[in-house]
Amino acid sequence: MSNKLRMAQYGTKHGHAEGVLRVMLDHPEIEVVGVYEPDLVRRKQVEKSATWNEVTFVDNPSEFLDNPSVVSVASEGANKESLGFTEEIVAAGKHVFYDKPAGDDYQRFERVVEQARKQGTMLQMGYMFRKHDGFERIANWARSGFLGHVFQVRAHMSTWLPEKNPEGIQTGKEGLAHFKGGIMYDLGGHMLDQIVWMLGRPKKVSRFFQNSASETREMMDNTLGVFEYSNAIATVDITALEPRPMARRFEVYGTKGSAIMEPFEPADTIRLTLDQDQGEYKKGVNIIKIEDRARYVDTFAELVRNIKGESEPLRTLDHELLVQETLMRVTGGLAG
Repeated sequence: MSNKLRMAQYGTKHGHAEGVLRVMLDHPEIEVVGVYEPDLVRRKQVEKSATWNEVTFVDNPSEFLDNPSVVSVASEGANKESLGFTEEIVAAGKHVFYDKPAGDDYQRFERVVEQARKQGTMLQMGYMFRKHDGFERIANWARSGFLGHVFQVRAHMSTWLPEKNPEGIQTGKEGLAHFKGGIMYDLGGHMLDQIVWMLGRPKKVSRFFQNSASETREMMDNTLGVFEYSNAIATVDITALEPRPMARRFEVYGTKGSAIMEPFEPADTIRLTLDQDQGEYKKGVNIIKIEDRARYVDTFAELVRNIKGESEPLRTLDHELLVQETLMRVTGGLAG
């Protein structure tokens, strides 16, 4: 009898759905039992293409939701549908890997999280930098006091999106225009996941959103969020207009030192500046080579260990709620 954990995938329209499925298929301790896509047109589009042709598509999610041998499900629907999928998965008593963001109804997400907490099932959000070598190092430096009092964080995570949606998925400017936060709604959670891990809940949130160049006029394609703390300020700026390759950049400034990472995909180096020698690092500028790790591989491996009782979750459910609350505050879904 196989000792592999039996998992499934609910939905295929998330921009990361294929990548997450690939990670599950490649993990030696996971058996992927099926994928459900409610949109039959989308199903026909993908089921014979690469990666998708390695799995069985099922006709009803009950085939894995009602199967007690299936322990976990990846929620990979489009942003408009994924919260509903996740609610079904949690209601079925399964662990869930929920690809970002957690919908645009915070109170509903809160209820889903509380049900998972009550029944003792894992809910891991798909924020892909939790096991990123550079982000891990910088967060550890910030949280430990190595950089002194952290007074400023600046995050830039822009992208380039097509005007029209790619076939079958709502990941172009037209699709994201459905959300009043636009590109900040889609990508901002990745940076907020890091910021609130280091600094906690912001006291005040402000936003500056524009449509700068998109034909879809409702699309907020050029966005800035400002997150105020009693003794620090964080800013996140994200656009959907930046030519490739993007200059994604993360900066943390403290009273004893600063850490600047650009780009963070692909990961290359961190510029660590210190006001005095600390451990293996010298006063002044240190250029630190970092490992470029594949997305999701290590975080999914950690979820497997969590389910098997071999480790604790990388983030608590309270943290998952805080990231989503902060995202909803900056995009207008909750009061700032």
